[in-house]
Amino acid sequence: MAEDGREESVAADDDSQHTAEDGRNGLNNTMVEESPTLLRRMEIYVAEAEKRSGKNAVNMQETFTVYLIETRPMDALAEGRNPAPDSLWRRYSEFELLRNYLLVSFPYIVVPPLPEKRAEFVWHKLSADNMDPDFVERRRVGLENFLLRVASHPVLSNDKILHHFLTEEHGWKEVVYETGFQAKADSRLKALSATFRVRNPDKRFMDMKHYSDELQSHTSQLLRARARVADRLYGVYKVHGNYGRVFSEWSAIEREMGDGLQSAGHHMDAYAASIDDILEEEEHYADQLKEYLFYAEALRAVCRKHELTQFELEMATQDLISKKQQHEELSTGIVRTFSFKGMTNKLFGQEAPEQREARLKLLEELIEEGEEAVKDKTVECEEHVEKAWVDVQRFKEQKDKDLREALINYAVMQVSMCKKGIQMWSNAKECFLKM
Repeated sequence: MAEDGREESVAADDDSQHTAEDGRNGLNNTMVEESPTLLRRMEIYVAEAEKRSGKNAVNMQETFTVYLIETRPMDALAEGRNPAPDSLWRRYSEFELLRNYLLVSFPYIVVPPLPEKRAEFVWHKLSADNMDPDFVERRRVGLENFLLRVASHPVLSNDKILHHFLTEEHGWKEVVYETGFQAKADSRLKALSATFRVRNPDKRFMDMKHYSDELQSHTSQLLRARARVADRLYGVYKVHGNYGRVFSEWSAIEREMGDGLQSAGHHMDAYAASIDDILEEEEHYADQLKEYLFYAEALRAVCRKHELTQFELEMATQDLISKKQQHEELSTGIVRTFSFKGMTNKLFGQEAPEQREARLKLLEELIEEGEEAVKDKTVECEEHVEKAWVDVQRFKEQKDKDLREALINYAVMQVSMCKKGIQMWSNAKECFLKM
């Protein structure tokens, strides 16, 4: 799917008018001028991975993997020039930092997920070691796919921090932290509280949240089933190696049948050995499914942000109503609801006119501030709903296309594998006919 990101960048440009007008949280200064997606202006590759050793933050020796990012401007290629690509190395943790920044800066975007940090849903013969060369290679492909997804997004691709990540090897982290994105991140406890206490969330987002749960559940079940099938398939193929051994040994005692038996044994051996390449190819399709397993969490993050903004709006509205009620009771002297202040007034008498006027003035100021807060929260909530729903629809179109393509290719691979099995037995049959 990484290649699809390059091919489909033209289509993504049709939506490039949607920019991140996020001046309220101070992040609009990270956007470049509105322009075609970054993938239209720059070739992006994660060309290779390299294992390195060094000391970590607590001065302990560690082994880690770095990935070579290569970029090349499209205008040079269009002019017929083929300059050497600009290149820099990044660790997986730096990709994580970039994605965390994007999640906070663009809470209305379904931010593409990173490939898994440690192997999950693997068949037992496949190494789960995160330093295993095959796993590192699959992660390299996944990281390139992540960059292509982001660079072809109509909003994310125009972010300056992304451009720094791709082109500035040194000083990039300092630029990210200077945005103050960490201070703007919503706490998990706050978001969880909003989930249970919000009263009137948008039904579309509640349905989408439920859908993301179901998508994650079904995808994980499919991946588990595939891993079990792969285990059994590996065993079936390898058992065919026993046919090869038996036929080869048998051929040694037969004169007329010997050549046919030995040839059939060679076909069986080749068939048994082919399963390693088959399952390696199959793992590629599994990684495409895993991407949408992780996309489900990105979709939920957008829904949780809606719940939080809606809850904050409801709390601000409730606080404003309470302040207005206090002002009415204080100005008229009629207490409509039970309050501790009303009880003390009855017991000890009314407060002095000067105190009453001071309290009325304070309440008027608080009401004015509350009205402004409700207005701001209403705008914030409406903007999030509008922008998020646009991106959710974009995501759904992408998901439908990607999963359809992945499942078709997986089915084609299975058909091809079965045809190879038929061909192997057909070849064995010809060997037996010649005996």
